[in-house]
Amino acid sequence: MVPESLTPDTDPRRNIPKMDQLLQLPAVEHARQRLAEHTIRATIKNILADARRGAIAVDSIEERITENLRAQQPFSLQPVINATGVIIHTNLGRAPLPPAVVEALQAAASYTDVEMDLASGKRSTNRGAGATQALLDACPAAEDALIVNNGASALLLATAALAPNQEVIISRGELIEIGAGFRLPELIESTATRLREIGATNRTHLADYANAITADTGAILKVHPSNFRMEGFTAAVGVGTLRELTRAHGKYLLVDLGSGLLTHDPALPEEPDIHSQLAAGADVVIASGDKLLGGPQAGIVLGRAEAIAKMKKHPLARAVRIDKLRLNALHAAVATPSNAVQDALHIDPQRYRERTQALADAVDGRVRTHDGRVGGGGAPEYPLPGVAVALPESLAAPLRQASPPVIARVHDGQCLVDVRCVPENQDELLAQTIRGVQAQQANPANRPTQTNPANPAKQPPQPQEAN
Repeated sequence: MVPESLTPDTDPRRNIPKMDQLLQLPAVEHARQRLAEHTIRATIKNILADARRGAIAVDSIEERITENLRAQQPFSLQPVINATGVIIHTNLGRAPLPPAVVEALQAAASYTDVEMDLASGKRSTNRGAGATQALLDACPAAEDALIVNNGASALLLATAALAPNQEVIISRGELIEIGAGFRLPELIESTATRLREIGATNRTHLADYANAITADTGAILKVHPSNFRMEGFTAAVGVGTLRELTRAHGKYLLVDLGSGLLTHDPALPEEPDIHSQLAAGADVVIASGDKLLGGPQAGIVLGRAEAIAKMKKHPLARAVRIDKLRLNALHAAVATPSNAVQDALHIDPQRYRERTQALADAVDGRVRTHDGRVGGGGAPEYPLPGVAVALPESLAAPLRQASPPVIARVHDGQCLVDVRCVPENQDELLAQTIRGVQAQQANPANRPTQTNPANPAKQPPQPQEAN
């Protein structure tokens, strides 16, 4: 809004420089080495718009352009510190990838031999052989494996290929909804496959499955309710019992575990694993690569060679094919000895408490008990006993907007900071960030100017530790 005291002749905005002039600035020329021209122009355009509406002074335009271009990156996602105690945090991109997986991503970013036989110089049809073999080595009960884009696409492909134009029998208690409102029944029925619901929400018996089998049945599907628990007056039929039924009728038995636990883990005694489900008689087991397995997003199918072969030949297999980056990353995730998920699940209790106490001392907090969670659709509601630093709830929001952002848990009127998922080499950075926010709250005059997250061009320069 133009102040009433200003006239068209005295309004400094009449001196706003032209876009072409600003594009000649040294800071712009330097930014061209890492930012596309349209990105630079959009940044300048936003700053000029601020100047035209009087939000910034005209004589600060060039300085704002220099600052914004210096801080801007050719990508938008930024690292955060996960202090929630939730290991596989979907909102935070699941779990960090281990160093071997990051190296695998970098190696696959260049030209690779993803579909070439280097010995003969001819095209290879054995795409992803290394990752497939790594999965088979890790899960001996499987005869073959297939890797696709994600867990949902693996389930879609399995039902379409193994029960084409047929019915898939499923218990009503397993008609689950996954993230972002997607429901498995709707996913499966987006192809020609039809679902046959049996049993009750809380109890399904073997007779329910047996009575539902007809000549039109293609498969029985068992879905592990990995994001909720049902307790009380319940009943379900195990894979071993269903295997006898499907074998007698010549039908497939599909198991969707979701969480991706390859073999039994004592830290999660109630979580089913892929090896056990295959050993019990499942024809194929479906899981995600970015949950308990600790790798990148991927859909993993392990099982009998005949069933996997049908899936590989189905037209949908091409539509849900995984890219070379995540294919190589999954191979590394399976082959590396440990990852962030395993480290957090099997954290040393004594060292965990020592780190928590040290943080509490550094930020004037209080240590209290705090149960962590697996998260990401794994071991639902299963507590991971631990501790956290209790701080005032008012710190949670400014911590999320700090640099680096710290994501804590708000519970019982407190801001709880749990170091279970924080790499130990970030402990000092975490303490510094909390102290910085505490200092800002103690002295409001030092608080940074509010920024617009929807407009990266308007963000102030980030401190060096954000990288």
